[in-house]
Amino acid sequence: MRQIVREFFDKATWTLTYVVYDEETRDAIVIDPVWDYDPTSSRMNTASVDDLVSFVRDHQLKVHYILETHAHADHFSGAQVLKERLPGAKVGIGSRIVDVQKIFQNVFNLESDFETDGSQFDVLLEDGASLCAGSLALQILHTPGHTPACSSYVIGESVFTGDALFMPDSGTGRCDFPLGSAEELYKSVHTTLYALPDHYKVYVGHDYMPGGRALSFVSTIGEEKRKNIQLTMETSKEQFVVFREARDKTLAAPRLLLPSVQVNIAAGCLPKPETNGTRYLKIPVR
Repeated sequence: MRQIVREFFDKATWTLTYVVYDEETRDAIVIDPVWDYDPTSSRMNTASVDDLVSFVRDHQLKVHYILETHAHADHFSGAQVLKERLPGAKVGIGSRIVDVQKIFQNVFNLESDFETDGSQFDVLLEDGASLCAGSLALQILHTPGHTPACSSYVIGESVFTGDALFMPDSGTGRCDFPLGSAEELYKSVHTTLYALPDHYKVYVGHDYMPGGRALSFVSTIGEEKRKNIQLTMETSKEQFVVFREARDKTLAAPRLLLPSVQVNIAAGCLPKPETNGTRYLKIPVR
């Protein structure tokens, strides 16, 4: 098997989407697709999905799974739009998405028919489980902390970490969302991800280009353990928790937090149309 990783970068939300495929068999998966949303006009468009689908078709790939690393708070998931274009692909996420659904059902006072059992997704992924996508073999690692439902995906000698672990000069994801935990994130990174072999490649979920540097989205476990500015192998849990909690208090909420979470906890499905044929997202006023 010759594993290829093709990245797609959405500058509007600083998000990396990945297509991972076997060059010989053309079996493939997609990780964290983006559905473009303009908050000023509240209009959706499929430019990012269109680019991804063109790549899939040009390379004659068979996409088995569309995987979310977590329910994102900074962009809309393109999972359902992509699934419509790629018959047979299944949408998966970590099994603890049910915890996130229960929390946000209350936050947004969602209708009683909103299911909080994860049934909007085709597959709920358990920690330590394996998943086969044709010739591609995946191992699921639950890496909570940023959210309780975060998972990282090990494919070959690569790991896709979502918002748990960023490039060494960017650190880790924030932990101040509901049910987030700096202590859990420390364990996820220090005990789970850093237990992988040093040469394994790390593909991150976002890159914010600190200092104006060029886009960078792949490091190694060894580099992260030595150089991550927030959490090296030598960082104690107490040091990280104090740092992470203090830093999170200074961060503004993500621009698309309130609209995107409602869609993403439903596997990328918009709310049902109301009697006038229009779909509505709910924004709590505080």
